[in-house]
Amino acid sequence: MQTRPRRYSILAAFLAACLAVSAAGGAVTQTSVNDWYQTLDKPALTPPDWLFAPTWIALYVMMAVAAWRVWLGATGRERRHAMTVFAVQLLLNFAWSLLFFGARAPGWAMIELAVLWLAIALTTVLFWGIERFAGLLLVPYLLWVTFAGYLNASIFLLN
Repeated sequence: MQTRPRRYSILAAFLAACLAVSAAGGAVTQTSVNDWYQTLDKPALTPPDWLFAPTWIALYVMMAVAAWRVWLGATGRERRHAMTVFAVQLLLNFAWSLLFFGARAPGWAMIELAVLWLAIALTTVLFWGIERFAGLLLVPYLLWVTFAGYLNASIFLLN
């Protein structure tokens, strides 16, 4: 059993890692969001620009809490497997920003997003199997990335 300070230092580490990915993705996004992205034809259901940052921050915090709960609830091989898949989906999340906003390549980003979606789905299933609440915390993320897939595919097809 981990001590209370150690438990919360692990939570802080997950929050720092997830928010670092958020910040890195945000920095890449800023390279195109005010110019190139504004010139694109977008689908009717595109949310206003101001909605993306708070939504992503909330999702990253939920990811961190989910990972923390799995870290506390699993051990050994089960924990390593779940954390590896979690780390892969975080890297894929960042890679999407690099492709869509950094490289300005919606087609490649759409393909990468399909892989990201699968990684999130697998992470959700693994987390659910260890601790149901942790899996539930990832459901909004999976839904948002599903919606992002619609936006990405629409932008690709419209442009």
